[in-house]
Amino acid sequence: MIIPGSAEMKSQLEAAFDLEPSLALAKETRHLHERCDRVIPDADWARHAPYIVAINKLKKEKDAVILAHNYMTPDIFHGVADIVGDSLQLAIEATKVKESTIIQGGVHFMAETSKILSPEKTVLIPDSRAGCSLAESITAADIAKMREANPGAPVVSYVNTTAEVKAASDICCTSSNAVQIIDSMDSDIVIMTPDGHLAQNVAKQTKKKIVYWEGACEVHIEFKADELREYRKYEPDAVIIAHPECPTDVVDEADFSGSTSGMINFVRENQPEKVLLITECSMGSNIADEVPEVNFLGPCNLCPHMQRITLEKILWSLHTGTEEVTVDPDLAEKARLAVQRMIDVKI
Repeated sequence: MIIPGSAEMKSQLEAAFDLEPSLALAKETRHLHERCDRVIPDADWARHAPYIVAINKLKKEKDAVILAHNYMTPDIFHGVADIVGDSLQLAIEATKVKESTIIQGGVHFMAETSKILSPEKTVLIPDSRAGCSLAESITAADIAKMREANPGAPVVSYVNTTAEVKAASDICCTSSNAVQIIDSMDSDIVIMTPDGHLAQNVAKQTKKKIVYWEGACEVHIEFKADELREYRKYEPDAVIIAHPECPTDVVDEADFSGSTSGMINFVRENQPEKVLLITECSMGSNIADEVPEVNFLGPCNLCPHMQRITLEKILWSLHTGTEEVTVDPDLAEKARLAVQRMIDVKI
């Protein structure tokens, strides 16, 4: 098997497609570049354009659709994605797509979720090594132990989990609907997995007692409240917007906290002069041109797993039909119930 990103993969792509930087293709795709030219210089776009043209042509030939998370880089987000959004939006859209093949611009658990919700579709992920510290932090056996220690308590698992963990849960949630999902449970005690920081932040907004797993996102755990206080000293007018996967003291320091889509919508609607997006770096880049009056300041952290997904690997995935994501049908059926219950909760 050819490893995504390897020299052999590059060689085979170059043999099949003309991928040399092209000013002509950059001009042809100017309508796409205009969405992100504040963050992608002309010279870089000339390098991306041959891949973007090849991908957009090939996905029509292959009857494929590209779902891209808000953490995808701007060249993917604006150049080739058909549907963009946070985990909840992508989960919902995965049930609606008409195309026979889904290319997942995101990490492995997202591709699994798409396959769970659309078992008849072929789901491809451009690099199966794109994992998630949260998904890797917990197993179905861990959930069984939590159930044993808290008899009768329902299990709410973040979508950032494997199919096995979803199948062992009663219902899923995302950062955008976690409070509503917890409040919808018919129990005073709720088990929440695997993000301990999200659970603690949700606990401040509900009367339910939350018993949580001590998992953490390797991107968001790196943010520190004292960093934000230092920024406020030098940029007192800056609006701080934090993802709820951040530690509670970081969220407490922020002016607003929400899912990736919630954060984007806040910036769109309020357009503050200066913003600190306390999340993955691609977020600000993806909306920079849409809100030209907003100045995006640091800090931000890159997700090494999201960064594994590139235009080159997406083209390879379309070209070769790799890497296909499969889920055992019996496991998928149980996991589908947990995800569908989440989607069915009226918010």
